[in-house]
Amino acid sequence: MVCWSGMGAAICKLSVKLSRQVKRRSSGCKYTCHPECRERVSLDCHPGGPVAVDTPLRQDHLNNNTPAIDVEQERELRTHLSREEIRQKVELYNSSSKDHLKMTLNPSGVYTGFIKVQLELRRPVTVRGGQGGEAFYLPQGAINTLHISSNNTVRQVIQALLTKFTVADNPAKYALYKRCCRDEQEYMCKLSEGEHPLFLRLLAGPNTDMLGFVLREQQTGEVMWDAFSIPELSNFLRMLEKEETERVCSVTRRYDNYRLKLQEAMRAAGGPG
Repeated sequence: MVCWSGMGAAICKLSVKLSRQVKRRSSGCKYTCHPECRERVSLDCHPGGPVAVDTPLRQDHLNNNTPAIDVEQERELRTHLSREEIRQKVELYNSSSKDHLKMTLNPSGVYTGFIKVQLELRRPVTVRGGQGGEAFYLPQGAINTLHISSNNTVRQVIQALLTKFTVADNPAKYALYKRCCRDEQEYMCKLSEGEHPLFLRLLAGPNTDMLGFVLREQQTGEVMWDAFSIPELSNFLRMLEKEETERVCSVTRRYDNYRLKLQEAMRAAGGPG
């Protein structure tokens, strides 16, 4: 049997995970963890279900594990902008926008608008529907437009994107990045869960070349297997087994062809066939 270290380690880890009995599951977001890990997990799930995508999301709720530096810097900047300054920036934004994706300032001072998020997901996602859910690859580079408000956080935007694509995966497995261009150089920066994407869009203006949003998997250096459900892990195992079978068949066919060519060469040379 052909063996690859990366695939073998992945199958081993998945098999161990599948052999464990699920002990603790959140009733809101269905996040699963071991009993001994429960005290170290901080979740901000909403038992009432996912937020609708076609309307601005609700008031933000910060996760306890959110890094405070970027959030505090953004909050400080937001508090220094008066309602008049926000009105001026919204008007400037709308006058610079070349499409119909305008911003609207409400009497309360909250403004709504649109952001475009590019999908750069390398792993398959589990889609709702069907028995146990099915794993699919979302199209690389696809751009999706969301209508949100200035109160909505990165965490809520990720949840809204997953809801729009009927993805059943835990939002904690994904991260939102901002892509900036400076001095003809492109920079990618991960946003903290408490930041407000529409505020960043307002400051940068409507030009997506200056600021863009990208959805990616969390870059932890190691796959967080405990964040996956049992049906997801089963799907991964099936996909790995299918890839392994295809690779074994490919190698077998190649060496069968080599054997035939060697036998033909030996017969042509008059040697033992």
